[in-house]
Amino acid sequence: MQSVFKLLSVVLAGILCSCTGLGPSVPQSFERGAMRLDAVHFADLPQTADSDWERALAAFRLSCQKMIADQRWTALCTQANLVKDEAARAFFENGFTPWRVSERAGGEAWGTHARTGLMTGYFEPLLRGSLVKTDVYRYPLYSVPDDLIDVELGGLYPNLKNMRLRGKVIGRKLVPYDDRGNLERRQDLDKNILCWVDDPLDAAFLQIQGSGRVQLTDGTYMRLGYANQNGHPYKALGAWLVQSEGVPRSEMSMQRIRQWARDNPHRTHELISYNPNYVFFERRVGFSDEEGPIGAQGVPLTPEASVAVDRAVWQLGLPFVIQARQTSPAMHFARPVIAQDTGGSIRGVIRFDYFWGFGEAAGEMAGSQKSEAAGWVLLPAGADPDTFVLLK
Repeated sequence: MQSVFKLLSVVLAGILCSCTGLGPSVPQSFERGAMRLDAVHFADLPQTADSDWERALAAFRLSCQKMIADQRWTALCTQANLVKDEAARAFFENGFTPWRVSERAGGEAWGTHARTGLMTGYFEPLLRGSLVKTDVYRYPLYSVPDDLIDVELGGLYPNLKNMRLRGKVIGRKLVPYDDRGNLERRQDLDKNILCWVDDPLDAAFLQIQGSGRVQLTDGTYMRLGYANQNGHPYKALGAWLVQSEGVPRSEMSMQRIRQWARDNPHRTHELISYNPNYVFFERRVGFSDEEGPIGAQGVPLTPEASVAVDRAVWQLGLPFVIQARQTSPAMHFARPVIAQDTGGSIRGVIRFDYFWGFGEAAGEMAGSQKSEAAGWVLLPAGADPDTFVLLK
């Protein structure tokens, strides 16, 4: 009986997505700004595992909760909810066309050197905390302050779509919001304290990751998610160690940053203060322990199937196939993923941040990842890239 259902699922995938290939009016290549896309066949993609396609299908179904009302996605999302997991690969192969992604570098001509970018990793960390301040738990995590003004500029100026302005009002002027140093010195944010944690570097890394869990002193857990930020540019802590402390760039990782902080505890605050960007959180309730944190698309992230992308370039919900290359064998893989998140440092056409999951093991993988990455975006079969690319 299972084999019959499997066969029917594959047949259904073929029937519902019989529009394979490119329509006669769809170009074989597409260019906009620094981006170039070239249509290829699934046979041209790097080798991937069936289990990875099943995981990507599960993630895509979550994205469909936000996209099914969009007529560009209605048919595919309806099918995604009907097809069996074991037919995941067939679903994508019959319903999408892969496009190889290239990025122009410094005005040079297109070439193989422009077909790779950077992929880092992130995860959902676990911190130790308390609802009251003590000698141990003395580093606060804040919700969004009342005086933070957040303006979506696209609502005022259409040519500034996907751009935001953050600040606060002093007199009748909107001025930049407080940077990290000024926020730490403020005495009026007690009502915004969600909890206190025991490690300032853990708090800083939580802001970089964007979400996490805090184990409180009574054994319960508080789940925190990104709510907003102060609008100041993100500066990588690793860059400060390279520039100011002479740490070799080749050694840089989250683990190396932690080691430096352990060796120099009296300078940890100096390290953290290098980054003026400050993230505010909100409590996330109603989610099971098995569900991932909520990404920028508004759906739970799926470990090893969700990525963050540049939202000024790519629509959230798009499937990709990514190929990562790094010295470590664990970082050398090709997998289908779904774009479901964004990040302050995720900028560019071929720039991915790969979600590894929750906990210490995921953190070890994420902290070690700095991979050369190639990408293929999967667009609905027959679709013109012009309707899906956000890059201007």
